[in-house]
This record gives sequence, C-alpha cells and structure tokens, in this order.
Amino acid sequence: MNGNLADKQIIEELEKKIAYSFRDKRLLKQALTHSSYANELRINRLKDYERLEFLGDAVLELVSSDFLFHENPRMTEGELTKLRASMVCEPALAYCARDLDLGRYLLLGKGEESTGGRQRDSIIADVTEALIGALYLDGGMDRAKDFIHRFVLSDLENKILFYDSKTVLQEMLQTDNSSQFGYVLKGEEGPDHDKEFWVDAILDGEVVGSGKGRTKKAAEQQAAYQTILYLRKNKR
Repeated sequence: MNGNLADKQIIEELEKKIAYSFRDKRLLKQALTHSSYANELRINRLKDYERLEFLGDAVLELVSSDFLFHENPRMTEGELTKLRASMVCEPALAYCARDLDLGRYLLLGKGEESTGGRQRDSIIADVTEALIGALYLDGGMDRAKDFIHRFVLSDLENKILFYDSKTVLQEMLQTDNSSQFGYVLKGEEGPDHDKEFWVDAILDGEVVGSGKGRTKKAAEQQAAYQTILYLRKNKR
C-alpha cells in the first residue's frame, strides 16, 4: 500500500478483514510499521512493530499450545512440540499473512519497498505476530485468541500439509522409484543477514513447483507444496 495508514479508510479496511475495531488505532498502526519506515521518518524506534512482535509471539505460543493439547489427547510432548513449531514458524505465519494480504497495509521505508519487502516472509510473518500483540493489548486475550483460531489455526489439514510438505512429498515419490526428482537453486538476493532464495522443483526434467524463502529449506518447502498439488491434480 502506498498511501498513508493514518487514512481512516485503510485502517477500517483491515479492521473489517480481521473482524475487530481497535479502540486505540495507534496500536494497529504500530503493528504495521517497519523499522525502515521509522528510521526514515526519524520516529522513535519503540514505535515500530518489534516490541509488539515480541508480545504476540508469546501469546501465539500459548494459544496454539492450548489448542494442540486439547485437540490431540494421544500425542506425546515431543509430537506436540514438533507440530507447534511447524505451525508457528516463519513460512507458516507468512502463509497466514498472505491470506489476509497483510503486506498491502505495511508502512515500509523506500529501501524495503524497492526490494520487495511487502512480500518477504520474514517481514510479513513478524507483522502477523505484531498484530496478535496489538490485539492482545487492545482487546485482551479473548480477541487475540479469536484471531489466532480464525487465521492461524483454521484449515489445519491443508496448512499441516504445507508445513510438512517436503516429508509428505518424499513419501509420495517413494511409491514410484522410476521418477527423478530434485530441487534446483535458481537465484538468491539480498545481504547475508537477510537473503531470499528461489528454488524450482524438477520432476523427470519438468518444473512442477517453485518457491522462495529466507532459507533454501523454506524455498524448497514452498516448491514441495506446489509439487504435491501438481501430483494430486495429475494423479501421478
């Protein structure tokens, strides 16, 4: 979004998506303010989303732990921990952020804007946690919990498939030993501390999936998910 988030219409648009109207609109704006924007406008760094992200991370862990504990009474502690970790990892939260098109509402500095920051997993995943933190402060645990259940813990069958796509794909391909499959790194961009990788999934010489992420593993995960969808559609 290129406009000013002080614009009441923009605020209301996002509030409508998440079905909650903030009493303190400043909290919502802070949750959407990247440090690059704060630096460019010389805003106090305490007014970007990082502190809210810290709080939202803790709230998300508690709510997702409670949900998984009650939904999976036969799972061991180790299994619950592994499942929770996959559900609240960066690629998973970025997946949820894209459902809300959160990138559209970010306040970014010109540098981040020009390098595709609105769709970068690391940023939109952090903003998801910051939004949870803002909801917790503005409306209490019940509001934060409602958001997490609606946007993070919903449609779990497909999301779990996405989170664990590399393993699922490997199991699918083991039934057909004649197929040749691999991941090919197509490119990378950005400084060492914040690189983004592009990967293609190649099956029998054909590109059947692609992905991008802050690590090669995250990019491969997206490519694997697309490959699974391809295999299901073509019943291979």
